[in-house]
Amino acid sequence: MQTRSGRETLPWLMGGVVFLALLLAFLLYFRQDAGPAQQLSSKASRVDVVAQMQLGLASASEAEKSSVMAITDEDSKSFADQARAATAGVERNFQEIGILLAAGGNQREKELLVQFSETFTNLKRIDEEVLALAVKNTNLKAYGLLFGAAASALSEMDTALSRVIAKHAESADAKRVMQLAFGARLGALRIQALLSPHIAEESDQKMDQMEASMGKEEVQVRKDLDGLTTLAKLPGDADLVAAASQFSRYEEVKARILSLSRENTNVRSLTLSLSQKRKAMALCLDSLNALKLAILDEPIAGVTYGRVPRPR
Repeated sequence: MQTRSGRETLPWLMGGVVFLALLLAFLLYFRQDAGPAQQLSSKASRVDVVAQMQLGLASASEAEKSSVMAITDEDSKSFADQARAATAGVERNFQEIGILLAAGGNQREKELLVQFSETFTNLKRIDEEVLALAVKNTNLKAYGLLFGAAASALSEMDTALSRVIAKHAESADAKRVMQLAFGARLGALRIQALLSPHIAEESDQKMDQMEASMGKEEVQVRKDLDGLTTLAKLPGDADLVAAASQFSRYEEVKARILSLSRENTNVRSLTLSLSQKRKAMALCLDSLNALKLAILDEPIAGVTYGRVPRPR
């Protein structure tokens, strides 16, 4: 049962359909009877819209690349917004050229537009995936922690262990203190050295291998620190307690780094941009170029575009 609102809206909808049908019929009639000047104008309009689409795709691609390469969340988001806005402009041009081809294009041009539509749909899907990853910047954030909080914790741990060595340089356990302290310091540095390639790595399998190596080093560092506490004069030593505390802090930061590194958004977005996105972009531009050439090659009676007619 129709509602009152539906009954009132129906005449308007029917009127709109009739209007569009009449408009299309008028345009088709006009196209058939159009002279060379009007046909040239129609051709120029279609070519201009296609050129705008090509420019829009180029602008969107440039902004997408900038979003991927930006080093701050703010810049990444700003460029991502620009890329989406340029893509939206291409979509509007797509609707416009569709109307123009319906009124004045040939079958070949319409087929090329359908071909572009398919490639453009795929391009938009890839673009959205790239931009969604780019704005997260997890790899950059992981590097920030690596050279910030993690490096700071290691530096303070190293300083504390250096004081432990210096205080017990003359004790009977001096050699053992030095061995254990240096062992802990070197193990922590080995972990730090593995984190940078982990952040840059794309393969989960290689990340697993690096994390396994880090785990072994952590066990050894803890073993060395625990060994220091068992020596006669070291239990309760403030510097040794500080060193152990800083290593615990380092492990917490390391866990955050690994989590961000595993998301791998910068690496993944760059890989997509340089592989799938590049291929999809090339297909879109090829389709538009073919459409432009098809429009330009439309014959117009009496117009040779400066070419000398071939003798019969």
